[in-house]
Amino acid sequence: MSKLLARLEKRFGKYAIEHLTFVIVGGMAGFFVLATLQPRFLTLVNLDLNQVAHGQVWRLFTYLFIPRTLSIFWIVFSLMWLWTIGTSLEAEWGAFKFNLYYLIGMLGTTIAAAIAGGGVGNEWLNASLILAFGTLFPNFEMLIFFFPLRVKWLAILTGGVMAYEAFVGDWYTRAAIISSLSNYFLFFGNDIRQLLRHGGAASHKLMRSASSEPLRPPTEVRVCAICGATDIGGADIRVCTCPKCAGPRQLCLEHARNH
Repeated sequence: MSKLLARLEKRFGKYAIEHLTFVIVGGMAGFFVLATLQPRFLTLVNLDLNQVAHGQVWRLFTYLFIPRTLSIFWIVFSLMWLWTIGTSLEAEWGAFKFNLYYLIGMLGTTIAAAIAGGGVGNEWLNASLILAFGTLFPNFEMLIFFFPLRVKWLAILTGGVMAYEAFVGDWYTRAAIISSLSNYFLFFGNDIRQLLRHGGAASHKLMRSASSEPLRPPTEVRVCAICGATDIGGADIRVCTCPKCAGPRQLCLEHARNH
C-alpha cells in the first residue's frame, strides 16, 4: 500500500488540497450558523441521491459540512476535536495522503447511500478519522471534560460503538458504517493483519514511534510545497530560493533538485 501511495502522490500530489481540515471545520462552522438561522437549510444540502439525480449535484459534497448538533456548546467542542485530529493527521501524512484518506471515506459513504437507498451523513466518516488518529498516536493525551484521556481508549470506544451499531442496526446503518470505514481498512489493513497474526510482536510496528512522542504543533511541520511530503514523515525538506520559486519555498529534496 505504501508503494502505491508513493506512486499516486508523485503523479497527483500537486492536486492535493492544502489544509483540508481548515476547509472541513470552516464549512461545518458556516453551516452551523446557517442552520441556526434557518433550520430548513440542512434539507437543501444533505446527501439525497434522488435530488442529485435531478441536478442538485452539490449534495455530493455539502453533506460533509453538516454539523452533528445545533448546540453551541457541543459544536465548539466537536470542531476543536476535529481540528486537532485533522491537522495532526495531515502533519503526519502530508496533504496528499490525508486528502486521499478522506476522499476514499467520502466515496464509501456515497456508495452506502446508494446501497441503502437513502441519505447518509458524515458521522461515520468523521469517526474513521478518530480511528486513524488513535492508531497513529495511541498515547497522545487530550482533555475530555478536564480529564486527560489517551486517544487509543477513545478510538477503541469509537470502534466499539460502530461495531454495536452495525450489529443492532438495520442494513442501512451497516452499509453506512462499513462503507465509511473503507479508508481505514485500506490504510491500516496490513498492519491489523500483522497484529492479529503475530500479536505483540507486530504491535510495535502498528504503534509507531511517533505515537509515543508529543505531537508537534502543525506550524512547526515543514511541508513540501509540491507533493505535500513532511519532515515528520521522513522527507528531507529544504528551503529553495532559486529564481523559479520567486522567493523562499519549502521543497523535499527530490523536488528541490528537479522543479
